[in-house]
Amino acid sequence: MSSKRIRNLPVYQKALELHAMSSAIASCVGGREDFLNLYKVNSLRGQVAGSLLSDAALIRKQIALAAGTSSLSIRQNSLKFITVMIRNLSSYCKGLEMDGMREQDYLDLMRKELVTFRKTFKHWRKSLGN
Repeated sequence: MSSKRIRNLPVYQKALELHAMSSAIASCVGGREDFLNLYKVNSLRGQVAGSLLSDAALIRKQIALAAGTSSLSIRQNSLKFITVMIRNLSSYCKGLEMDGMREQDYLDLMRKELVTFRKTFKHWRKSLGN
C-alpha cells in the first residue's frame, strides 16, 4: 500500500489526532521544555508526558507498517503492539490525573479520542482479515 493511501486511512487519521492531543498535553506538562527532553525532566509528570507523546507516535508508525506489509506475522505483531500502546496511553492519562495535572479537560479529551480510536482501530483490524 502506498504511503499516500496509508495516510488516507481513517485509522491513521485518528492516530494523527491522538498524536496532536498528546502533543498538547506534553506542552501543558513541559511548558517551554523541548518535547525530546521530557524524558530528562526529573518530574514524574514530565516523564509520563514524554511516554504519552512517544507511544502516540509509535501507533502511527505501526499502522503504516501493518498496512504496508504483506507478511501476516509482521501485521499481527504490529496490531498487538498497537493494542498495548492504546492501553499505555490510557494508563498515562490516569497517571497524569493522579499526579495532579490541572488541565483535566485535556485528559478528558484524550480519553474521548482513545475511545474513538479504539472503535476505528477495531473496524480497521477486522477489515485486514487474517
